[in-house]
Amino acid sequence: MRRPSPLPPNPGSSSGAPRDPEPSAPAGRETREAEVVALPLPPAGGESEPDAGELGLRDVWRASRARRRALRAEVRRFTVRQRRRRRVWIGVGIAFVVMVLGTAGAAYSPLFAVERVDVVGTSQLDAATVADALSSQVGTPLAMVDDSAVKAALVRFPLVESYTLEARPPHDLVVRIVERTPVGVVQTPAGYTLVDAAGVVLSTTPTAPDGQPVIDAAGGTDAEPFHAVGRVMRALPDGIRSQVTAVSATTPDDVTLTLGATGTKVVWGSADRSAEKARVLDLLMQKSPPDRTKEYDVTSPEAGVLR
Repeated sequence: MRRPSPLPPNPGSSSGAPRDPEPSAPAGRETREAEVVALPLPPAGGESEPDAGELGLRDVWRASRARRRALRAEVRRFTVRQRRRRRVWIGVGIAFVVMVLGTAGAAYSPLFAVERVDVVGTSQLDAATVADALSSQVGTPLAMVDDSAVKAALVRFPLVESYTLEARPPHDLVVRIVERTPVGVVQTPAGYTLVDAAGVVLSTTPTAPDGQPVIDAAGGTDAEPFHAVGRVMRALPDGIRSQVTAVSATTPDDVTLTLGATGTKVVWGSADRSAEKARVLDLLMQKSPPDRTKEYDVTSPEAGVLR
């Protein structure tokens, strides 16, 4: 019997090792290799499958929106203290504005209208007369008192040197008056004119008023000698000033006072250092009264002289 020849080796094998022979197909059938192909299943419900590009854009849009939401949540979480502080400051600002508007509205309303005018600081003026001159301010809100109208009313009183207004809610207006201080009278063709240290005319009478010295200053009330007299008279203490009956000055450096009925002279000199000279004169008058002295010389306050 003849033996079959061996099969040739498989070209893909790496070695010449023998392999098991493949089973032979049954007789009468052709040997074919079967190819398996996976067919896609239709989606449930009969819907068509979405396009791959459309599905990708939708997923990107959803992811972007989710990322934005997460980012906003993180920003809110990390800025909660700042937002709370901002709300507090906004509340404080609103409360302040409301308070200011409410205060201003109340101040300019009839709730704080003037019902009484009090005049203080007067000694020579009649306070009731001054208050009556300011009666036009009654009924005006305290915040709207017309300062120019008050000034126009007080100008009629020559003794008023200055004034200040003070509002005392809810209904009081206080007017503080500073009166002019007369320094003496100046003889004029109209009579005796009472003046202050600035030469402002306070009143005029046909005869010299009691308690006011007669001033004889070269050049009138606008000249330097009169201004020196005014400074000297304002520096005198009340106890000495009440004894002065006359004052004279031909220059700013030779002011001379006359005391009482004795006619005692006080050589004052210039108005410089008048406060010191007044203290020295007081000491000299205590040591030697005017009825036993003809003249006091306080030109130099370091060395007062009696004559």
